[in-house]
Amino acid sequence: MLLAPGVCSSLSSCPPQHPSSTPRWTLTPRGFPHPGPLGRAPATPPPLFRRPLFAVAPGDRALFLERAGGSKASVATAARSGRRRRSGTDPEKIVPGEGASRSRRDMLKDGGQQGLGTGARDPDKATRFRMEELKLTSTTFALTGDSAHNQAMVHWSGHNSSVILILTKLYDYNLGSITESSLWRSTDYGTTYEKLNDKVGLKTILSYLYVCPTNKRKIMLLTDPEIESSLLISSDEGATYQKYRLNFYIQSLLFHPKQEDWILAYSQDQKLYSSAEFGRRWQLIQESVVPNRFYWSVMGSNKDPDLVHLEARTMDGHSIYLTCRMQNCTETNRNKPFPGYIDPDSLIVQDDYVFVQLTSGGRPHYYVSYRRSPFAQMKLPKYALPKDMHVISTDENQVFAAVQEWNQNDTYNLYISDTRGVYFTLALENVQSSRGPEGNVMIDLYEVAGIKGMFLANKKIDNQVKTFITYNKGRDWRLLQAPDADLRGDPVHCLLPYCSLHLHLKVSENPYTSGIIASRDTAPSIIVASGNIGSELSDSDISMFVSSDAGNTWRQIFEEEHSILYLDQGGVLVAMKHTSLPIRHLWLSFDEGRSWSKYSFTSIPLFVDGVLGEPGEETLIMTVFGHFSHRSEWQLVKVDYKSIFDRRCAEEDYRPWQLHSQGEACIMGAKRIYKKRKSERKCMQGKYAGAMESEPCVCTEADFDCHWVYWPKYRKVVSNNCTDGVREQYTAKPQKCPGKAPRGLRIVTADGKLTAEQGHNVTLMVQLEEGDVQRTLIQVDFGDGIAVSYVNLSSMEDGIKHVYQNVGIFRVTVQVDNSLGSDSASPLEHVHLSLPFVTTKNKEVNATAVLWPSQVGTLTYVWWYGNNTEPLITLEGSISFKFTSEGMNTITVQVSAGNAILQDTKTIAVYDLKRFLQLRQKEEVKPDVKDPHAEGYSVTCIIEGLSIQLLYLARFCILALCLVLKKTLA
Repeated sequence: MLLAPGVCSSLSSCPPQHPSSTPRWTLTPRGFPHPGPLGRAPATPPPLFRRPLFAVAPGDRALFLERAGGSKASVATAARSGRRRRSGTDPEKIVPGEGASRSRRDMLKDGGQQGLGTGARDPDKATRFRMEELKLTSTTFALTGDSAHNQAMVHWSGHNSSVILILTKLYDYNLGSITESSLWRSTDYGTTYEKLNDKVGLKTILSYLYVCPTNKRKIMLLTDPEIESSLLISSDEGATYQKYRLNFYIQSLLFHPKQEDWILAYSQDQKLYSSAEFGRRWQLIQESVVPNRFYWSVMGSNKDPDLVHLEARTMDGHSIYLTCRMQNCTETNRNKPFPGYIDPDSLIVQDDYVFVQLTSGGRPHYYVSYRRSPFAQMKLPKYALPKDMHVISTDENQVFAAVQEWNQNDTYNLYISDTRGVYFTLALENVQSSRGPEGNVMIDLYEVAGIKGMFLANKKIDNQVKTFITYNKGRDWRLLQAPDADLRGDPVHCLLPYCSLHLHLKVSENPYTSGIIASRDTAPSIIVASGNIGSELSDSDISMFVSSDAGNTWRQIFEEEHSILYLDQGGVLVAMKHTSLPIRHLWLSFDEGRSWSKYSFTSIPLFVDGVLGEPGEETLIMTVFGHFSHRSEWQLVKVDYKSIFDRRCAEEDYRPWQLHSQGEACIMGAKRIYKKRKSERKCMQGKYAGAMESEPCVCTEADFDCHWVYWPKYRKVVSNNCTDGVREQYTAKPQKCPGKAPRGLRIVTADGKLTAEQGHNVTLMVQLEEGDVQRTLIQVDFGDGIAVSYVNLSSMEDGIKHVYQNVGIFRVTVQVDNSLGSDSASPLEHVHLSLPFVTTKNKEVNATAVLWPSQVGTLTYVWWYGNNTEPLITLEGSISFKFTSEGMNTITVQVSAGNAILQDTKTIAVYDLKRFLQLRQKEEVKPDVKDPHAEGYSVTCIIEGLSIQLLYLARFCILALCLVLKKTLA
């Protein structure tokens, strides 16, 4: 399945297609959904389906909150109780970071000079906490009369605007519909709110709030389709509304990325409509449109800004890719850019690229069109066999894709393309993945904001997940160096590569799950994330860490999860603890997390449901949404941070900071110097200044990557700005990469059969997964006295043809050699599954596939056992597993060697261990009638009432085997 970020992997796993859930958002590694690439410009983020414990909506200025009753809150509390520690019974008696023990609090108040730990404590490396309680300027407003409402949509209007709109709803889970709604509006940054139910109609029930992404003054409200199908439109930031009736039911809207009045509407009966008048009039574009597969044209790629890309279903159920004008989409004006059918739910239009998928011969094939040129098949390195692909990013004229290959189950490989998106190079193997709440695939990859080419990824190595970082878009990766000291200044003994810092990188539409990571374009050096120190990533003992030098070094800042909000271009960090308890405090840091001050933002503890920051560049006003109890009204706390600053910053308040990677200043071919506020200056920054200067570096070998598709050659890393140096050496003509030893050799027949007719051609296919094929010697022995040699594998791409003149059984062997190593292989002829025929519950069982011949090359093993509906796929010929219940179980192993698949099946009896703890001292062995079909005897071995039929070749083995069986079961 070809998927763009944030798109469900199948229709059945997608959330219900309701207007509150369908604005499509690119699930980027930025911690919170933000508007997708050009051509996909939703107005507000999708809803959150769980009761939130805490939310931060930084960039989009829109938030969806949901509140549930006591039972759901109890579940949420219980789920997080293992990570929370309270001091006494007062939730406000909290230690630094609101999570350490009482002794640690006293220790920190004493300046960090005493306490636990080995080695000398360094007070300068300890995170400092000012325990004196300070007070922020804040006001509180209650949405009176909405105490029963359990959902809220909040939107802060455009830049430099004081308008906030809130839509609260009562969603009846039994009826599956909205029964009440209220619309609130503030014009003073959230100090007070006015209820607007009389302006939209006292009996009108609203279901969704849209705000035009290119003109925040234009607001659109959608009524509940269970009662009526109407739109309410405002052009004055929600002060007044006009109502328009519809003759269809809207399921989702998609605004044009440039034209403020152009909208696409997807109906509940799968029809696509367009409006050029901000919803006042609508025109049908196409019927039978696939959900979520329609796009506006991208400016710069399409000459016609009103061009619409869509995937439609034909009468016979196939999918096709169509384009047409929004106001003139007739049968004669529709174009079909991709010839023939495409796989259902596979069209992606993103920036300058269009992607489709087509399955043939049981294998998916992926096609790309760059700047609307003819489609070309995407080419992964030779012998890669993808079964799933996700387009992660198309930034800077390059495709970043996650590919799950035939032997992977919970990991993906990262590939990066050339400019056209056709040729791909492996960037990182075995990146961890998981399933989101709605079944969508989430890749553990995070793109750091503000620094081009910088990514964090969680890679699985020997069943351990470790965090790696790259500064050059995947060319080089390294582990994260753990902090030198912990929260209290005690030294941390963590030696690479055995121990390192690991971060949670999972992002989803629900920002309340563990694994928070945040960075901002306006604060390119600061990264805040949750994680742990050790040999692998863990879900326990989670702490918060900060880096103020773009990931080179890290500091521990809290011992429990907190959500972080960036204020004043990252000049101030706000931390609020993740908890299901009411709180009234937060922490502020003016020096990039080195020290924190405790501030109260409300006099009465509040159950926090979400936080929304002021739009614009300064972000100095924050609105906290919550409630005093599960049955109280929504409480809106406006927090104004302007009072904490003395003045605006001047030029002398800044210092230069150079971006680097472990001291290397040339990153992506350039040196970049930024200006940062001096940590001791408590002034307000205001507008973000960006990099002070940037200059290109002289090209070195590090600015090129080895491109392995059909032959190894160097190419310059896309978006790399280096000049001169070795550029001519690597780009004037194809330059061979360093050689590699042969690996992954396979030999198969073209038809997958191991039989042939005498005197007829047999075509053998020799495949090499890795190695310098142009400098490799290949020797093929056909087993009939004839052997041939080749100097490179590329001359054998059409296969090797051979005619056997005599009847017989011949063994074909292939040997490949180069200066760095060798590999050999033969066709697979037989598979035998070896495992015990009886075991006990919850005891580990080893199963091994024995092959003949043993040297076959790289194989795929598919294991079916127990009641599993999906197999386990490995590259190893043995596995271990357990059975949790008694009974007879069938185990099957399928071994794939190229086109050939051989299998063997065995049955194992599983019994309760207690039945064998009181074994009789007398074993009865009764010879049976000799088996006429075998040279042996069938016997019955009786142990504790268990009869097992055995067939063995010699009579004297029987008693010994029964005794061994007894000992094994005991």
